[in-house]
Amino acid sequence: QVQLVESGGGLVQAGGSLRLSCAASGRTFSSYAMGWFRQAPGKEREFVATCSRSGAVTSYANSVKGRFTISRDNAKNTVYLQMNSLKPDDTAVYYCAATGMPISQQQSHYDYWGQGTQVTVSS
Repeated sequence: QVQLVESGGGLVQAGGSLRLSCAASGRTFSSYAMGWFRQAPGKEREFVATCSRSGAVTSYANSVKGRFTISRDNAKNTVYLQMNSLKPDDTAVYYCAATGMPISQQQSHYDYWGQGTQVTVSS
């Protein structure tokens, strides 16, 4: 069992930056690949970024590639999402999730989810 708690969301102007954190409970954090997903108002939840158990392998949605960076610190049981050059279209609730698969962009592969943190980007 893994419990995930996101933090770091907030209101930022377009072009600004935010860093989201996701703290995991339990001693097996390094056994899980981690992902970030987001859900904008009136839209389906979508994939944002994922990293492997060690963090060495990452993958991003095309919409955030070059602007967002996923990383993890297994000693701190935490995964991060650094978001730069934010756009109003990035406004959403951001969720972190854990999967037992090596790495995945598919929501159905994720077993554990956090409660989400709101990111609002003003124009």
